[in-house]
Amino acid sequence: MAYARWVTSRREQILATAADLFAARGFHGVSVVDLGAACGISGPALYRHFPSKDAMLAEMLVSISEELLAVGRERVADAADAGEALHALVGWHIDFAIHNKALIVVQDRDWASLPEQAREQVRSLQRRYVELWVDQLRTMHDGLTAKRARAMAHATFGLLNSTPHSGMLSEPEMRTMLEQMALGALGAAGGSPRR
Repeated sequence: MAYARWVTSRREQILATAADLFAARGFHGVSVVDLGAACGISGPALYRHFPSKDAMLAEMLVSISEELLAVGRERVADAADAGEALHALVGWHIDFAIHNKALIVVQDRDWASLPEQAREQVRSLQRRYVELWVDQLRTMHDGLTAKRARAMAHATFGLLNSTPHSGMLSEPEMRTMLEQMALGALGAAGGSPRR
């Protein structure tokens, strides 16, 4: 549920608002009353949608991790080869990073506030997402170890997830720059055509 563009239900609207507030003020700096006011309802009315503020944080980070993995798998399945798959994964992650800056900030800063069960779920989903990238990198680059491929994937995520701090260009310029840098770092710049 990439909040910036695909918010459809009241529940998703509340999560999108919560993500913006948590990014701006930190998870512990936002009260249920603050959330309710920002959503145009009373704080207690939020409990009709979520049992707690912790549950909101858990749902926003678990759901976006599920979406990253699901769309990543679709992009890989639709690709003709590993080079095309890497181009598709880079494009998808750039789209995510450009449109979900608040979620990137929240996960980075408020990770410790995530309930343990949700933290484990997010870790598991993220490991599977990383392995999508690792598999394509190792297919594309003969002799590349899994350890090095994981390091390459994580370094690329660091670059792409810098958007909350590096968005100084227009969106098209930023997208092009991130794509060129990421594909270059992955050794895929001259590979398959962009999708």
